[in-house]
Amino acid sequence: MSNKNQDKTTFFSTWDFSYKNYLLFCIGIVVILVGYLLMSYGETTSYISVKLSPIILVIGYCVIIPVSIIYKFTD
Repeated sequence: MSNKNQDKTTFFSTWDFSYKNYLLFCIGIVVILVGYLLMSYGETTSYISVKLSPIILVIGYCVIIPVSIIYKFTD
């Protein structure tokens, strides 16, 4: 029975996201929200809706969020 409790504490102690990981994740969410806002404000065929906001969304989803999850910052 004590082995199960020990396994849980070992699992959660390996979950070491630092403050920088959480900050980068929040920045990614803000970038994604800005991308969606730009997409909704522009006209259907405008430069902002068709070209700029999808690029911002790809940067948020495919660069910033994965880096915040995968990268391990050393303090």
